[in-house]
Amino acid sequence: MTNSSRSPRGSEGLALAAAAVSVVLWASAFVSIRSAGAAYAPGALALGRLAAGTVVLGVLFAVRREGLPPRGAWPGIAASGLLWFGVYMVVLNWGEREVDAGTAAMIVNIGPILIALLGARFLGERLPPRLAAGMGVSFAGAVAVGLSMSGDGGASVLGVVLCLLAAMTYAGGVVAQKPALGRASALQVTFFGCLVGTVACLPFAGRLVSDAADAPVGATLNMVYLGVFPTALAFTTWAYALARTTAGKMGATTYVVPALVVLMSWAVLDEVPDWLTLAGGALCLAGVAVSRSRPRRSAEVPAPPAAAPVPAQQPEAEARH
Repeated sequence: MTNSSRSPRGSEGLALAAAAVSVVLWASAFVSIRSAGAAYAPGALALGRLAAGTVVLGVLFAVRREGLPPRGAWPGIAASGLLWFGVYMVVLNWGEREVDAGTAAMIVNIGPILIALLGARFLGERLPPRLAAGMGVSFAGAVAVGLSMSGDGGASVLGVVLCLLAAMTYAGGVVAQKPALGRASALQVTFFGCLVGTVACLPFAGRLVSDAADAPVGATLNMVYLGVFPTALAFTTWAYALARTTAGKMGATTYVVPALVVLMSWAVLDEVPDWLTLAGGALCLAGVAVSRSRPRRSAEVPAPPAAAPVPAQQPEAEARH
């Protein structure tokens, strides 16, 4: 069934389901990165993750035989591949080594705000009041989660700069990807974007080989998991959803991630969250709900039909002539 034959409500439901898959898998990535990041350097981890994702996407691409994207899609694919798949993954891995996870989460979560602003500036997207309000609520929740997770150590200037760069490259990659999705399929944009990111990270190949020789099996399996699910699958479902809604609304959806990370850490790592963490997670969810809600339409009262104009009566004396 083609997109044009689906009802708008059905298409929106599929896009929301695809976005949900992405945010759940991206939340799980934080748990896996904690294991893989202890054995692999930031650049090596990014290259290993991207290489695994490229292999899976390449097999799927070959099976579907979609062909090369049209020429007009390549600028967005190249920009998103370099910024989001390449630079973002390296600097985020590096930044989380310099600052604690809470500080990193607070800084990186300015990304959705940047996406909304860049989308309004370069894509002509509207910034509805509900979207802005929801993002404000979710950002407050992300700050609360970050504060509750912050350690006692001070944040280094380098770590803060790296996390800021991660937020900027993430936002730039999403905004660059949106026009490409108007010309190419979600699989084409994701596969070739991931391939661009892999090529950009090839200078870390030597470190990846040396780290893999000493890394425990669990860390390597987590790196492969990051490539197959949070990269290959989650970025594809994200692209599918992004093609069917605005970049600003999709960016706001990622505020679900901090709340999911709290729950997953509780369930998998047995890290019991305190009241501030739970409150922040609830605010993140509430903000996303507000940002994706629609204003109620007031009942439209049909206007009375306009009365036909009455011709002006001529004076009686004039009428006799």
